[in-house]
Formats: sequence, C-alpha cells, structure tokens
Amino acid sequence: MSDFNDFNNPQVAKLPKHLRQFIVEQHYEKYTPIDQAVWRYVMRQNYSYLKHVAYYPYIKGLQQAGLSIEYIPNLQTMNDSLGKVGWGAVTVDGFIPPAAFMEYQAYRVLVIAADIRQINHIEYTPAPDIIHESAGHAPIIADIDYNNYLSYFGSIGAKAMFSSKDFELYEAIRHLSILKEAIDVQEQEIAKAEQHLQQISEDMGEPSEMALLSRLHWWTVEYGLIGTLENPKIYGAGLLSSIGESSSCMKPNVEKLWYNKDTVNYTYDITKPQPQLFVTKTFQNLIDVLEDFANTMAFRLGGSESIIKAIECKNPATAVYSSGLQVTGVFTDMGIDQNDELTFIKTTGPSALAVEGKQLEGHGKFYHKDGFSSPVGKLKGQSIPIEDFTDLQLEEFGIMKDQKADLIFESGIHVTGLVKDIIKHNDKLVLVVLEDCTVKESNGNILFQPEWGTYDMAIGATIISVYNGAADKGNYEEITHVSDKQTHQVSYDEKTEKLHNIYKSVRAIREHEVDFEQLHDLFKKVKTEHRQDWLAALEMMEILHHKQLFPELEKEIRNYLELKSENESEHKKLINDGLHVIENPVSQLITEKDN
Repeated sequence: MSDFNDFNNPQVAKLPKHLRQFIVEQHYEKYTPIDQAVWRYVMRQNYSYLKHVAYYPYIKGLQQAGLSIEYIPNLQTMNDSLGKVGWGAVTVDGFIPPAAFMEYQAYRVLVIAADIRQINHIEYTPAPDIIHESAGHAPIIADIDYNNYLSYFGSIGAKAMFSSKDFELYEAIRHLSILKEAIDVQEQEIAKAEQHLQQISEDMGEPSEMALLSRLHWWTVEYGLIGTLENPKIYGAGLLSSIGESSSCMKPNVEKLWYNKDTVNYTYDITKPQPQLFVTKTFQNLIDVLEDFANTMAFRLGGSESIIKAIECKNPATAVYSSGLQVTGVFTDMGIDQNDELTFIKTTGPSALAVEGKQLEGHGKFYHKDGFSSPVGKLKGQSIPIEDFTDLQLEEFGIMKDQKADLIFESGIHVTGLVKDIIKHNDKLVLVVLEDCTVKESNGNILFQPEWGTYDMAIGATIISVYNGAADKGNYEEITHVSDKQTHQVSYDEKTEKLHNIYKSVRAIREHEVDFEQLHDLFKKVKTEHRQDWLAALEMMEILHHKQLFPELEKEIRNYLELKSENESEHKKLINDGLHVIENPVSQLITEKDN
C-alpha cells in the first residue's frame, strides 16, 4: 500500500486496521494503452450523453473529484481533490464483503476497484472496475446532500446482520464476475459458475438485513434516479458508468417507480440490465426511507429476535446489554421465557467484552477463547435492574468484593459464587467476576460449574442492540474476510503487445499533434493484422476529422468502420456512438494527464 493511501488524505488516514487489509496498490503502470483508450471512449460517451440526463453537472463533478476524461485516474490525484470535500478513496481487488464496503462509506472513503473492464465489456461489466467506481460514484460526491446520505447509509449498513448464506452468495458473485472479466476463460467454466450462483440464489431463504439493505443501496446509490417519473435524472453510479444502460434505462420499457419503503421488496440481478428503476423526489426522501428500515434492524431493536439473527449469522456479532456492556463473539445459543424474553445468551469460540467500543482490560478474545455466556434480566422480585443497584442493594445480595453472592433471576437462573471483582461504567454495574461459581437453570440444567474456572457475569436487564461485527474492531481483529479468489492478472502475447503500441502511437499523435503521416501505416496494420479491433480506427478517424487531414484516408477509415458496424452486431452501437461523438465534439474536456 502506497504512502498516500496511509497519510495524505485525512479520511483514508482514519481507516482502521480491519478495513486496511482490503486495500491494494493501484499500480498505475499496469494500465495498457488500450485500457486508457477504453477509459477515454467511455468518458467521452458519458459526457456527450450524461450532460443531458445526469443529475449533477458531470464535468464539474469530475474536476472536483480529480478525474479527467482523457486518462484513467491516478488515485493520489483523486485523494487530493476528494479531501477538499471531506472524502477519500482507496483501491481494492474487485468485490469486497458488503459489510466492509458499507463501513468504508461510513468513513467517507470511496472503494475503487483497481482493474478496468476489457474492451469487449466496454458498455457494461459485471465486475467492479475503476470506470464504475470513480466515474460513477465520484462526480456526484461533491453534492452535500448526496454524500451525507452515502456516509449515513454506510454507518447503518455496517451494523446490518447478514446470514451465513450471504457470504456464500458474495463468494459466488465475486467468482463469476472475475471469470466474466478475465481473458481466455472457457465458456464451460463460466456456465459452471453461473449455475453455482443460481443454486445459491435459489436457496437463500428469508433475506437477511444486509440482503434487504443491499437492495436499497442498489436502487439508490447504484441505480437511482431523481426528479419526476416523466423526466428523471440519473444519480446512481451503475448508470453513470454504463454507456449502454445510461441510455437504455430512459426508454419506456424500463418502468419508473417512486422510491419508497416498499422498494426493499424488489430484488436485483447484478449481471443484467434492470427491468425497473426507482425515482426519488429528493435525497431527503432517501434518508427517510433508510430511517424507516433502520427502525426494523437488530441494532435498534435488540431482544430475542435480534439474537436469533446473530445465531443465524454464524460470524462474529455484538450484543449490547442495557448496562452498556458489549459482548462480541459467534452466538450459538440463547434462552427465552414464556414471553419470548431473553434469559441468557451464549457465544462459542473467541469472544470479547467492551464498553463504548473499547475492550475491557483483560477481557479480549484470547482470555475468552472458548466462548462466553451470561444471564439476561432482573433479579427475582426486584423492579430495579441490577445495573442500577445502589451500593446498599448490592451489599444486600452479596455483590461486594470477597462476599458470597446468591442470586436468583426472574427467569429462574440461579447464580452462586464468591465475588472477586466488580466493574462499573458511568455508575452502572456492567460485570461481576465470581469464583467457585455455579450457574443453574430452574430445571436443574447446569450452565456453569466451579471447575470450569472464573465466571464473568454480564449485567443487564435486557439486550438493547445486536449488530454485525465486533464492538472493538481494532482489538478483536478477525472480523472481516478477504476472499482467496483474486482477480486475474493478465499477460499479453506478442500480437496484443503490437496492438498496444498502435494505441500508444495514436495517442501520442493526438496529444502532441505531430507525425500525422504515421496514421496511414497504423491504419494499414489495424485492418490487416487486428481485424477484431474497432476503437483504434475510431481514434484515428477522430484525429483526421478534427484536423481536416488526409480526406481520402478519413473516408477509407469511415467506410471501414461503417462496414464493421453493419457486419458485427456486437460493435454496431459502439461504432455508431463513437462516430456521433466525433461529429458532435465533446467541448471543454480536461486534457491534461493527472500527475
């Protein structure tokens, strides 16, 4: 990871260790001349079209985000510019887990896939790429209302509970997107990955909080429209970065619906164009819908249903007692009474205790390496929660150092033992440490016995919140998951390297306005040695048309492109759109290379 990722941008500098593990070097030098041409083509098309339908002034947004139409963005330049509006950016390897993605947003840091789409996926790519992440998200980031929504969404999303199946789905989507964007992958391998993804998708069961929240994210941040149903404008990054779908989405066959709380019921397919899109009148409406949904989430509700979500997650989560004590671990069991009220909670494996997001000294995951369990509730016959007991009340029940405590909870759980320590926070009792301790349920079932060692009893009448991940992420550490499936690193054959050199030469001619005569020879090489290519010829024609040079050569290239357009259906729209931009010049472009 380079130095500017660490220090130069204030938002990036604040990133905690568990998020930094996803950051990769951009390696700007790996972008080929074709990659640069792909960026330039998409950006010119974007500006030509999006200046009419984008919500936020496109060029102004690009400049404020440190982007150029001419060159793939340099991350350091982006960070310098984004820092002025209170944001930052980092590069990652393809898809990262949704929880981590959300948390980056909460820290006001854009996550940008370092790779760029292949030329044969120039209109749309199923994999995250630098066009989508930077040209899609960054130009609108300067809008205060929007970036406030984005960061607030991240803070909500980072707490969302996910199911174990969500991770299976994430891995399947990541694997398929990598294969589809890779070069020379067998169709059979892609078909196998698609079948695997379909099987997982069909066996997801009830959607988790994260799955539902991801839908709201998709229909707003990625594919959102703003304004009216009759004349909406684009603000979603998925549309802003797709030269195919940004145009097709405005057609009548793509239904436009008002964005509201019911939008969460609409699923999406990341690999296909969307059959409907959602329009919001204002960004405030997005926040209102998010608030409605957040009120249904475990981090705001707590209670037994939230612990059930934590158990289904099968990954570290945090439960917060009404005293303020936070218990982090993989939840595996709980007790409930006849009123569905929690009587105890249990984790298995490395667990930790914290208050206000800071781990209690001596109560980390290595101390509680085998798990943690404790009652939940009030003592029998007591209206006041234990956490609010006065010193006199604590003494009455033996909850004093070196005294014998004998506690019976409303649930019937019976705790006896010698008190060795009492931990308070803000005048609330949060933890009682006991030795020679026995914990039994009313039916005689033993929850803890003296030979198991010291018993740390959490204090709290209720569980008020349950959320994904650890309370103290820095100390708990292993709370995220870096996929072992990395994006493909490409090596090029001699023929492709020669095509790269053609693109490099064309760019040099255009930028330095010299050696125009070379275009004759370069075009000859394209039409004889690289018949599958279309973009290099388009860039040559652009130079000839604007400089009014060699009219016969310009005519020859135009005829060549028009013939390709007629005979190659997959290139027809791309070529015709390219010719349209040449004949209707994109004005006031940023032409200086990012340094």
